[in-house]
Amino acid sequence: MIRSVYAAAALVAAVGLVAGCSDDDSSTATSTTTATSSVTGDVTVFAAASLNKSFTEIGKQFETEYPGTTVKFNFAGSSDLATQIIQGAPADVFASANPANMTKVVDAGEVQGEPENFASNTLTIVTAPGNPKGITSFADLTKPGVSVVVCADQVPCGAATKTVEEKTGVTLTPVSEESQVTDVLGKVTSGQADAGLVYVTDAKGAGDKVTQVDFPEAAEAVNVYPIAVLSDSQNSEAAKEFLEAVTGPEGQKVLAEAGFAGP
Repeated sequence: MIRSVYAAAALVAAVGLVAGCSDDDSSTATSTTTATSSVTGDVTVFAAASLNKSFTEIGKQFETEYPGTTVKFNFAGSSDLATQIIQGAPADVFASANPANMTKVVDAGEVQGEPENFASNTLTIVTAPGNPKGITSFADLTKPGVSVVVCADQVPCGAATKTVEEKTGVTLTPVSEESQVTDVLGKVTSGQADAGLVYVTDAKGAGDKVTQVDFPEAAEAVNVYPIAVLSDSQNSEAAKEFLEAVTGPEGQKVLAEAGFAGP
């Protein structure tokens, strides 16, 4: 009889333990669901023009992972974006094509925490398909009869071009200086210039609309891309998750497929 009482007590205890575990699992599941569902609303991302295609794809993936979110982009030259942020333009995330413009935003007190490097990019020469001017080197951009377009000095791709000029002692005489790298590419693909200096990612994205001419001196001016959540973000939680999406495995895969190198 005593043995039966003990057995019954043990059974009750076992049932209670299972019920307790079930309650814990339910609590965990509820907590996870709450954490995920709290990532919602708009995320405004100011990003360098060279990130257009990659970030648009990452944005779509983000919206799928977090239903109820909408990623809005402002793509432009990093220097213009930095100025807009410092002047009060509403944004949640800033992704710059070089550290210098990110530093301006950090120094203005506009960044939460520390920026994180997530990619790098290198200059290349693009010409009309088939390279009709026979350009094979950086110095060839100075040949008579070759019209060249570059980025303005304050833009990351322009600063990189200036660095290459200084390293090589070759001074270019461009027919125009653009405020973003995509405009340089556009001048070449539209036939308004014989050649232009863009990033390898832009050349890859243009496909057969251009011929790409790599040059070794480009290694002297590799641009590193930092990203940060902004201090005045109206949706910090979603902004932080977007940053994680960029720096995480899936985001890095998208960037690598576009031709970006690691940071």
